[in-house]
Amino acid sequence: MFEVKIFDGPDDQAGVVIQSPYPNDLKLSAGTVKTVISGISNMSFTINLNNPGWGKIKPLKTLIEARDIKRNKRIFKGRVLKPTQTMTSDGLFSIEYACEDRLAYLNDSNQRFGEYHNITVRDFLGVILENHNRQVETYKQFKLGKVTVTDPNDSLYRYLGYDKTYATIKDKLLDRLGGFLVIREAADGNYIDYLAEVGEDSETEIRLRSNLKDMKREIDPLDVITRLVPLGAKIESDNPDDTGASEARITIADVNGGKDYLDDPEMIAEFGLIVGTLDLDDVSDKATLKAKGEQFLAQQKAAKVTYSLTPVDVSLINSEFDELEPGNRYAVVNPVFGINERLQVIEKDNDLVNPLNISLTIGDKYQTLTEYQRASRKQVKNIVQLERTVESQTQTIGTLKTELDSVDSTVQTMQQALADGDIPGLKQAVGNLQSAVDDLNEAIDGLPSYGPATPTTDGLMSAADKTRLDGLQSYEEATLETAGLMSTEDKAKLDNLRDYEEATSEASGLLSAADKAKLDLITVLQEIDLDGLSEKLALISVTAAVDLDDLVSRVEALEGGTA
Repeated sequence: MFEVKIFDGPDDQAGVVIQSPYPNDLKLSAGTVKTVISGISNMSFTINLNNPGWGKIKPLKTLIEARDIKRNKRIFKGRVLKPTQTMTSDGLFSIEYACEDRLAYLNDSNQRFGEYHNITVRDFLGVILENHNRQVETYKQFKLGKVTVTDPNDSLYRYLGYDKTYATIKDKLLDRLGGFLVIREAADGNYIDYLAEVGEDSETEIRLRSNLKDMKREIDPLDVITRLVPLGAKIESDNPDDTGASEARITIADVNGGKDYLDDPEMIAEFGLIVGTLDLDDVSDKATLKAKGEQFLAQQKAAKVTYSLTPVDVSLINSEFDELEPGNRYAVVNPVFGINERLQVIEKDNDLVNPLNISLTIGDKYQTLTEYQRASRKQVKNIVQLERTVESQTQTIGTLKTELDSVDSTVQTMQQALADGDIPGLKQAVGNLQSAVDDLNEAIDGLPSYGPATPTTDGLMSAADKTRLDGLQSYEEATLETAGLMSTEDKAKLDNLRDYEEATSEASGLLSAADKAKLDLITVLQEIDLDGLSEKLALISVTAAVDLDDLVSRVEALEGGTA
């Protein structure tokens, strides 16, 4: 499925295949592509002595590309970074290589000092890319593409130093304004787009018991502050000789009853006392400092939640499902975890050797205290409901087993009575069977019933299956000329079937004359509901065949003995 090629620099157009996409062909010893939407994607692979790439790979010069042949798209393009050579105790040699995406070319240049006033986000990124392009080879250069990230005032005030280009973009733009860097190829070169949002909403769900193999949720409350100390501007010392590294700062003690801190009672009740500071170097008014501290506590999130999961990529075998791609948002449903919401995939791991093995990381989600507590209560409630359901079903299964054992016992009694020719015992056994079948029917009636499914609500089938069912063709009754519920050939055969007459003891009909003679020997003492009896007998598992000829002989012998 995945083809991997290496190239000896940017001018090598042919390349060398080090993994074939076809089964039972050239493969890497191991390989993984990690695609991220924030940061630099990476790849690692391992080759042995028999691989065509052995001895041809040069760090930082060899370029590499991985393609998904089935979907006809590239999943990685970058350069080889560093090798790790290994020899095992069995005498096996291998080399593992780490690779990095083309975005890492931004680490090959440094910026130059500059001060920029009243500049837009687009123009500031343009300055950074111009500095980069002047220092690197053509294939490492980037043109300024789409920019959808904006500053609230659309006017930046920034300094540039001598840091690496990527570190500069991260510090001056990504960490402060958010957004995503995306490489886009065009006929005239590579572009960098700086986008506020990436990905799209997918209709495919990641659901427990459907396409979700395993899942991990990490809740991190370590950054929580329950007692906040707001610190304002620094207070200059009156002593000109005071060169202490630590300087006094404005606090809120004078406007907060002598206390230089603010408490969040709800957070303290949940997590205990955790003290932290808030540095506001530009605030010198104490009342303003207190207001900003209170605002910080009000907006503070109680926990950061991160999800890691291993799904089944059903799109490989069913085109109705979307591929699970980084950046896209999917509905994740796990009732035990109390999750039923749309979340964005921020990272995807592809196993190059085993394409079915993929793992996803869902983006960090910050919860308020109320959301954190609600999620905890919901999870506990779902677990309790699950335990009750399991207990109820266990009891129902136990009841059914008891009733089935009773039916089986009654059938065995009937067989013994037939074998012994005990007519009164047979009547009693039939009565016991009727009672057991009634008890079994009551147990079956006690099973949970499900309502009909709709295209939006699960029932006897899932909502998705109901939608597919509604889309099936509606067939008319078949004729000799037109197919319908059956083919025209089957309709002709059905019409040509011989009409059977009612059977007698001398002439066969719907049953043979011999069977009709045996049936006439049976004396019915009371009216029997044959339909009801048929439904009940269908529930009985007969463990031994009954010889009707032997049964008739015994009945005739008994009647002859009592005449």
